[in-house]
Amino acid sequence: MTIAWTTGYSADELDRAQQRFRLTFPSDLVALLRDRRPVGGSDWNDETEMRSRLAWPFEGLLFDVEANSLWWPEWGNRPDAPEARAEVLRDVVGRAPRLIPIFGHRYLPATPNLPGNPVFSVYQSDVIHYGADLQDYVDREENGRDHTPWPAVIREIDFWSELVRRNV
Repeated sequence: MTIAWTTGYSADELDRAQQRFRLTFPSDLVALLRDRRPVGGSDWNDETEMRSRLAWPFEGLLFDVEANSLWWPEWGNRPDAPEARAEVLRDVVGRAPRLIPIFGHRYLPATPNLPGNPVFSVYQSDVIHYGADLQDYVDREENGRDHTPWPAVIREIDFWSELVRRNV
């Protein structure tokens, strides 16, 4: 799939988005979004849409906790009550780096706040790498996920990289 691009955001728009959603975008994401943004991608000026996209990773994981028996031993004994399971998961995801929505269900970790974070495809607990970094992601989105060999090393991101490993 080829991404269609439109004009980028102003510095003020990105500053407002980061303040509104309590995020700090890594510099490579700021550079990309100042230059251009994907048509149909995350609209940082639409608060309702962005709150939904920011909640998507947790909600998908919670769906798998409830419908598909997702539960890691590290989380302790699986509580009987759905509300208690949700609270445990909320704590687990709350300790993980926040994910910044980019396009569809592609996300970039907010931390470490450095260029070079991997891009994850997040669909419930089906989490895979979709780019070794932001530029690699754009290249793979436009030219096919496996059109070029994957690098031997991709930056580790707490929790999310473990989800990738457990999906292999």
